[in-house]
Amino acid sequence: MMDLFDDCAAEALPIVDAQITLWRHVDIGDDRLILDRLITETPWREERVTVWGKSHFQPRLVAWYGDLGTPYSYSGSKLLAVPWSSLLMELKSKVESLTNHKFNSVLLNYYRDNRDSMGFHSDDEPELGDQPVIASLSLGEERRFVLKHKCLKDTDDVVLSLPSSSLLLMAGNTQNNWKHGIPKETRHCGPRINLTFRNIATSEARD
Repeated sequence: MMDLFDDCAAEALPIVDAQITLWRHVDIGDDRLILDRLITETPWREERVTVWGKSHFQPRLVAWYGDLGTPYSYSGSKLLAVPWSSLLMELKSKVESLTNHKFNSVLLNYYRDNRDSMGFHSDDEPELGDQPVIASLSLGEERRFVLKHKCLKDTDDVVLSLPSSSLLLMAGNTQNNWKHGIPKETRHCGPRINLTFRNIATSEARD
């Protein structure tokens, strides 16, 4: 496995067939306070998803916020956007300023402890477009973010350790060529929330 993580303001990671930029730390204020507020104030949902024809609960909690008319569907689950909170609008503005991309929605994933995880997948739903731009802000416990190439079997997995207040931007053909996931951990882990800002094409825009 290849471990790529440089302590710098922003770094374009040298990953084949991908366009990924990493900020180790972004200035969003008191990250612990923001984490606690999101845990308390967010209307978390335990969603069922369908994978390989089988339905099961996701090993994490989720919430979907966005502009009016931005539903999101994946793995047999459909989420209707909750209107933006003032806190999320502040975070969105910061992320947009850093990345120079606009977003109309955000998916929040709440990993309560080391048993919560996310399986390998690509953010390649039709409503995200051909080359989706995903900005991923991490808060709380540092967890491993693993990328696996879809076709090049001799390419090493890429393992990133994402600490609190880090920001990862995936763009270009990243979703076409790579899958990513958050594995379970054997060590005890505190809570982590991951905010993945994205731009969903509304039905009017797709038409």
